[in-house]
Amino acid sequence: MLAANALPPQFQAWFAKRGWTPRDHQLAMLDKARAGRGALLIAPTGGGKTLAGFLPSLIELAERPPRNTPAGVHTLYISPLKALAVDVERNLLTPIREMGLPIVAESRTGDTGESRKARQKVRPPDILLTTPEQLALFCAWEGAREYFSDLRCVIIDEAHAIWPSKRGDLLALGLSRLQQFAPNMRRVGLSATVDDPDLVRKWLGVNRVENPPPRAGEVSAEPTEGASTADLQLALSGPPGHLPRAQGRICEPDIDLVLGAGGAQPVVEVLVSGGRVPWAGHTAEHAMAEVYDIIKAAKTALVFVNTRFQAEFAFQRLWELNDEGLPIALHHGSLSAEQRRKVEAAMARGELRAVVCTSTLDMGIDWGDVDLVIQLAAPKGASRMVQRIGRANHRLDEPSRAIFVPASRFEMLECRAAADAILENHLDGEPPRTGALDVLAQHIMGCACSEPFKPTDLYDEVRSAGPYAELTWEDFEAVVDFVSTGGYALRTYDKFRRIVQIADGLRTARNAQARQQHRMNVGAIISPAMINIRIGGGRKPVGGRKIGEAEEGYFEQLTPGDTFVFAGQVWRYNSLVGADAYVSPAPNDDPKMPSWGGSKFPLSTYLAERVRQMMHDEREWSALPGDVQEWLSWQKIRSAIPAEGEMLLETFPRGKRFHMVCYPFDGRLAHTTLAMLLTRRLDRLGVGPLGFVCNDYALNLWSLRPMDDLDLDELFAQDMLGDDLEAWLDESFMMKRSFKHCALIAGLIERRHPGAEKSGRQVTFSTDLIYDVLRKHQPDHLMLRCARLDAATGLLDIARLGDMLTRVRGRIRHVALDRVSPFAVPMMLEIGRERAPGDAAGEMILAEAEADLIAEARP
Repeated sequence: MLAANALPPQFQAWFAKRGWTPRDHQLAMLDKARAGRGALLIAPTGGGKTLAGFLPSLIELAERPPRNTPAGVHTLYISPLKALAVDVERNLLTPIREMGLPIVAESRTGDTGESRKARQKVRPPDILLTTPEQLALFCAWEGAREYFSDLRCVIIDEAHAIWPSKRGDLLALGLSRLQQFAPNMRRVGLSATVDDPDLVRKWLGVNRVENPPPRAGEVSAEPTEGASTADLQLALSGPPGHLPRAQGRICEPDIDLVLGAGGAQPVVEVLVSGGRVPWAGHTAEHAMAEVYDIIKAAKTALVFVNTRFQAEFAFQRLWELNDEGLPIALHHGSLSAEQRRKVEAAMARGELRAVVCTSTLDMGIDWGDVDLVIQLAAPKGASRMVQRIGRANHRLDEPSRAIFVPASRFEMLECRAAADAILENHLDGEPPRTGALDVLAQHIMGCACSEPFKPTDLYDEVRSAGPYAELTWEDFEAVVDFVSTGGYALRTYDKFRRIVQIADGLRTARNAQARQQHRMNVGAIISPAMINIRIGGGRKPVGGRKIGEAEEGYFEQLTPGDTFVFAGQVWRYNSLVGADAYVSPAPNDDPKMPSWGGSKFPLSTYLAERVRQMMHDEREWSALPGDVQEWLSWQKIRSAIPAEGEMLLETFPRGKRFHMVCYPFDGRLAHTTLAMLLTRRLDRLGVGPLGFVCNDYALNLWSLRPMDDLDLDELFAQDMLGDDLEAWLDESFMMKRSFKHCALIAGLIERRHPGAEKSGRQVTFSTDLIYDVLRKHQPDHLMLRCARLDAATGLLDIARLGDMLTRVRGRIRHVALDRVSPFAVPMMLEIGRERAPGDAAGEMILAEAEADLIAEARP
């Protein structure tokens, strides 16, 4: 460990002038850099992580001798958020300016002007701050090798937010490319919330393979054989993206672990609004007046929500309450870059009292004036809340203050569990991950755009990236063949030939048009296309009043004649023409599909387990509000409280319908998949299922006939994840949606073309045609394999559902009731909220329905 006086005098003086003493982890990072070692720094928010990452580079650049030729980029900083890259640029300029260092630091994101980007390519800054997508563009540039030849360090900020995703796969491949350009480059990762550092070290480091497997020198002309059903089973038994192991021993990554000292314990409160907690709800609307009063008493507050809809809703409600005209702003990803920048600048100047925001402000932004974080509705994960709480009092030695505002009684349990987990420093973990092949296809195309490559050399380079360390040669050559021809079933179509073979077996991009189209479609984030919802019918409707818009995926679930809920009303879906969905009112029908709104974040496995423990252990009830304790007591009397390993299942009649309510507490995605599979089985049993609703805690199915006498072990048998799942996926919109996402990432379909951009419907039409062709003529095609894995892991949470079915096998506690239970009231109100018109009269009807249900549920 270095002593503080090991810093150059100029840096010692700067620390002293600010009244600071270098922290141990900052000196440790300097020590690692001088030894040429990469490092993962895990330290609490406010502990100077960013400065620790940059300090070695600032010192190296300050001491760098003059040279005859212009220097290239010395340090590349990569952030998951554009706003964070810009904020770090602003903060980094402070020590550079105050010490008068001869260092140029600039950001480069999707919001950066084209003139600045062009200048940066000609005159590189010493420190370039950017995003994973911009790095992918650099890797596809002809001048990339020379541009990065002087690179000495890459800093990955908020590493926990990048690595367990396709963006993380793309970034890891980009790092492996940079390592070829600059062999002595160090890798540095920064994070405050990592549950398993070894997984992140493996992702971040250079994986060297001993005894690599034998392989052919050329890519075969024939497609690689594979089994689509086997891929699906791998998704159930292995981690996301799991593929067959390559031969050869993988060496340990060369990334050291540096731990910062713990900071002050955060102060976390759970708000009990007006002394009561609602039975059901998602928006915490009941508490908005108190939230406004809390904002008035704070210096500056960040009000976090989990979706853009919730952000818009909360912002509007706060403005309606804002009689004092407090400066309150809104920040989320759908706003223009200019509007987001204005909000960020106003916050930096201390001009705002509150910002209602989504995950766009989860990480990194250093706003010292923020003294309070408010979380509206349940947090869904302890790690995410640690990040959000760290936005308040962005200083290590001062406690951050946060208030959770649960929207319902189930959410009260989750908020209490999250608060306890944060105080005990228990974080949510991520499963191991294997790199996605659609991302690899994009990277290979980028390499071909930059310079010719030899497949065997590129294979070794790709396997040095953590997520692809166990990639087989067969899968690699299948991906190269896909980029070269589109695959066996598509090779006769000239448009899918994107790379060609030249002299000495080298591969390169086919032409300038292929290079341009690739660069216009780089990235692993697929933004959902939006569809206008208009009133109209028939095959060729004309005009039609627009009543709103929804994500395209919403309508991929429906066929003409289906009913669904939107804007509080039931509609019949008639047709989809271009970017317009035509519907007609169906007020007297049950909706076939509920609206799939809700948190975009799943309830973490760790928090779900804590909630189940809290319900079962009555000693923990004392920490809950009185009305929630009463609710749990009523449930115990009227029905049952499940043991930790049990799943409670209730059946009861209401009106002309029969209900089955299950309480797995495994998240909306897993519950929705389970409900769809159960619906198929119930239909075969002649029960006549009519519909379902789900949330993070439970699912409610209703039918024409009673479900009391079903064989539950048979109904919930794990074989539903075999043939039932296979058949449903084959006819499901989700497979087509997964295929579209994979096709866009892999470059099979481009959304953007020179001078034009395809609409969401055009993209969907193109991918649907290709999907049907491949299913018929090449069912083992690479993109179908990728789509199956994505559907099974991302859209459906099959792995978690499989774990749940294993957990409850033989432990389903069935309680047959004559009327609704206290736990079931929120699930019945989910149906009511789907049907409510959304106006004052609708709210009165809902209030009456809630009162009736509560009266029924009382013991």
